[in-house]
Amino acid sequence: MLKEVSMLTKIFSLALICGLVLAVTPASAAPKEYIGVAKCKMCHNKPATGDQYKKWSESPHAKALQSLKGDEAKNPKCLKCHSTAFGLELSDTQPITVAEGVSCESCHGAGSAYKTSTIMKDQAKAIAAGLIMPDEKLCRKCHNPESPNYKEFNFKTYSAKIAHPNPAKEK
Repeated sequence: MLKEVSMLTKIFSLALICGLVLAVTPASAAPKEYIGVAKCKMCHNKPATGDQYKKWSESPHAKALQSLKGDEAKNPKCLKCHSTAFGLELSDTQPITVAEGVSCESCHGAGSAYKTSTIMKDQAKAIAAGLIMPDEKLCRKCHNPESPNYKEFNFKTYSAKIAHPNPAKEK
């Protein structure tokens, strides 16, 4: 009987410790999930707030997958930069697709934790939740001489071409 009580005490203690660890683990430690361009479009498609979706949809990034020809379209070395979703271990609930090409989340990070309007209204909160403000280092992960079709990359010039600021936040 004493051994059974001792064993139950150990099991209870272990369960309590596991519960405490889970309770104090920050939500940011949870894996971020990709939400796909359709979710981004829901908020980022209005001229008053910058019409980011339209700018992206007309950009070479949106058409990056279609720019691959022949065997390039199957080559992992090409696909890793021409599709945000390529190579990701996606769950059934993640709506991002390889066909989206280089979508919002290639540059801004998986959006599941920062997608809500209450978080996005505060840039510091959004960044804390995983929003990435892309810089030259991030762009050069793909725009570099390893690419078989590499063209000289001037970050200042090219980032100006794809800029999509929110005019409502600039006031």
